[in-house]
Amino acid sequence: MYVGRFAPSPTGLLHIGSLLTAVASYLDARGRHGRWLVRMEDLDPPREKPGASAAILATLEAFALHWDGEVVYQSKRHHLYAAALAQLRARELVYPCYCSRKTVHAQAQGMGVDGVVYGGRCALLGTDKRLCTDKAPAWRLRVGTELISFFDAVQGWQQQCLNTDVGDFVLLRADGFWAYQLAVVVDDAAQGINHVVRGQDLLVSTPRQIYLQQLLGLPQPSYAHLPLLTNALGQKWSKQTQAPALDLRRRETLLRQVLVYLGLPQAPQVDSLADLLDWAVQHWQLGLVSPQAIVTA
Repeated sequence: MYVGRFAPSPTGLLHIGSLLTAVASYLDARGRHGRWLVRMEDLDPPREKPGASAAILATLEAFALHWDGEVVYQSKRHHLYAAALAQLRARELVYPCYCSRKTVHAQAQGMGVDGVVYGGRCALLGTDKRLCTDKAPAWRLRVGTELISFFDAVQGWQQQCLNTDVGDFVLLRADGFWAYQLAVVVDDAAQGINHVVRGQDLLVSTPRQIYLQQLLGLPQPSYAHLPLLTNALGQKWSKQTQAPALDLRRRETLLRQVLVYLGLPQAPQVDSLADLLDWAVQHWQLGLVSPQAIVTA
């Protein structure tokens, strides 16, 4: 059975880009007679906004986007991430890193697809030669030189060499918070997620997640990365670019707007949002979604 998910972070209220992801993942699941789960990715308390989790769920319900089963909160699943890290540690696939952010940038191997490429300073030090043993380390995963390739249902074939494009990456931060890459891989497997529909901004993370899946012996979902919605300056609509929260008084207008962005034909007049979503499910085709960014304002 198809199992998909929508996994927002409670760092603010949902905006038009969030709605695009939620609707597309919902339609793809319902269009294939599958399950649609909601997971709250609340792993970074300093960035979270009080009440955001409840507001996100209320917004989904207001748009008639009803999920299956219980909502999963990553903040309650630390034991799963610790078990995965322990498995990697037992195989000596990870190592402690004591580098400061300044050191990481100063000794980087250059720029990669998602920031600087870690230079590997701590990977080369023995445990008896650590310089900063008075502080907790981050834990980095050793990467290989092979290409990680996969087919994306919207963006087409992708490949990445983690060694040169990313470098050894963090699974557990020095401040004790779990990194997104490990948590998302563990949770997708634990929840039986076999189809991931999400924003294009996460496309560059996918090879890291596939690599982790391979090391942990976990199944690889199918991926589809949606086009980004941008403002008139070409910036992705996000909390960082002051994307306005969804106006619940304009729910039908916003939902129709998102359906057009997703390549659906003009929807007929309906009696309710639920009817509009039912119509969209019947006409949904992932292949009609454009891979190109969409300027919305």
